[in-house]
Amino acid sequence: MSRPGFVLEVDERTPPLLVHQGEGFLLERFPLGTRVVYPPDSLPPVANVDAAIQRALMQPVDSPPLPDLLRSGMRLTIVFDDISLPLPQMRPPDIRQRVIEHVLELAAEAGVDDVELIAANSLHRRMTPAELKRIVGERVFRAFFPKHLRNHDAEDPDGLVHLGTTAHGEDVEINRRAAESDLIVYANINLTAMSGGSKSVTVGLGSYRSLRHHHNVHTLRHSRSFNDPPNSAMHHSYDRMAEVLGEAVKVFTIETTLNLDSFPNHVGFLNRREWEWGIGDQLSYLAAKRANDLAPPKLRRRLWQSNDAPYGVTGVNAGRPDSVHPLTLANVHRQQLTEVQGQSDIGVWGLPFICPYNVNSIMNPILVMSLGLGYFFNLYRNQPIVRRGGVGIFYHPMPKEFHPVHHPSYIDFFEEVLPQTTDPAAIEAKYEQQFATDPWYTHLYRTSYAYHGVHPFYMWYWGAHAMEHLGDVIFVGADRKTAAVMGFRAASSLADALEMARDTVGSSPSITYLHAPPVTLADVR
Repeated sequence: MSRPGFVLEVDERTPPLLVHQGEGFLLERFPLGTRVVYPPDSLPPVANVDAAIQRALMQPVDSPPLPDLLRSGMRLTIVFDDISLPLPQMRPPDIRQRVIEHVLELAAEAGVDDVELIAANSLHRRMTPAELKRIVGERVFRAFFPKHLRNHDAEDPDGLVHLGTTAHGEDVEINRRAAESDLIVYANINLTAMSGGSKSVTVGLGSYRSLRHHHNVHTLRHSRSFNDPPNSAMHHSYDRMAEVLGEAVKVFTIETTLNLDSFPNHVGFLNRREWEWGIGDQLSYLAAKRANDLAPPKLRRRLWQSNDAPYGVTGVNAGRPDSVHPLTLANVHRQQLTEVQGQSDIGVWGLPFICPYNVNSIMNPILVMSLGLGYFFNLYRNQPIVRRGGVGIFYHPMPKEFHPVHHPSYIDFFEEVLPQTTDPAAIEAKYEQQFATDPWYTHLYRTSYAYHGVHPFYMWYWGAHAMEHLGDVIFVGADRKTAAVMGFRAASSLADALEMARDTVGSSPSITYLHAPPVTLADVR
């Protein structure tokens, strides 16, 4: 039986607490009375994953068993989540590989010859062949790549089809091969409550024409939070689009959930509560901290990116998407949800080395903003951990560093757009179309490994709700010039940040620190 989530109130006996800070970490001593939100203990994994997959395929929810949907002569498209999930990457074999192998075995038994596999990378960068192989495994890769295993291309005019519009006038345009299939089978990993469900196909295989209806400032400001789908305007849009999709093509989804074993044994202390560290954990911390601080930046990044997470699978459910997803969400909540009583004047978050868009890449300043004010701020249900008009304190060095191949439009966004304005609505109105339709960015997205030209805009909008909610944003340890370009303040320490926050929240603020990763979802009452 795993222990539930826990809220610690810092007192004289509380040891310094671990805080992530990009490709580094530190032990921080928080003021007395600070609340610290921990997730539940990592759930025990499913003992036999292959048996769980087989059971899900043979006993799906509100759907005939998968073999009954397969027949000779049909067109089958298997779609899977791209490299943005899970974070960190999963130690092989990836659960998507295991699901896909089971589906392919059933397809072969049914005599299905027309099978294609498509990565649901949406407007993300294409995955390299090595990255595709890592997800689907050697056997599937050799059998299908490159002709029948590929990335989705959201800018291929011949490879997209417009399925219609929702009652709200939202365009639903997705990958033609998938749309014209007799069956789409979707292999999913759900790391947070914002993923999966109606989002999987409509976003993963969507185009800019579709995504602009929910990836915009108005919708994201009314998504409270991204991890609370019933209260998220973004998810309402996904649901409307999924209805249009469902009228055009049949979708059979397989959703999986993971526990919180996010770090390998040699840094296992990152998975544990500090006051429970044994001698081994303390020595591991000291050794890892010293080696990490001494390592050159490129080596440090490579080492962090190579840390495969030893996740355990906690659930596999298959069948009709809108019937499966509530089961998935319940499993995510069982693993991540911690009840918190009331909001604070200040919220504190330590930002790690990884986000969905810097896998095998660089965490540039815009991604830091998106990770903090978008992803981490939105790790709540009901209401944010910090009150409206309060202060958000984030830890990250925020170096002005970009990956020129992966993030070319990010560089121009930072250099040309942000110096003019940081207001999301003004940026959207004046600059989005220019970047979204720029032929050079489109060329790089389609032929190289670049994120779509509009992607930095979406990352900026991702933080729009937090920017509107918070009275001040301070980054501890950040490069001051870089933070200033983005409209934020930088502090050298937590003490400095709290001193800077006095003008906004007074001299005796209440403080809540969301202790993550592993992922913690605060249920704020």
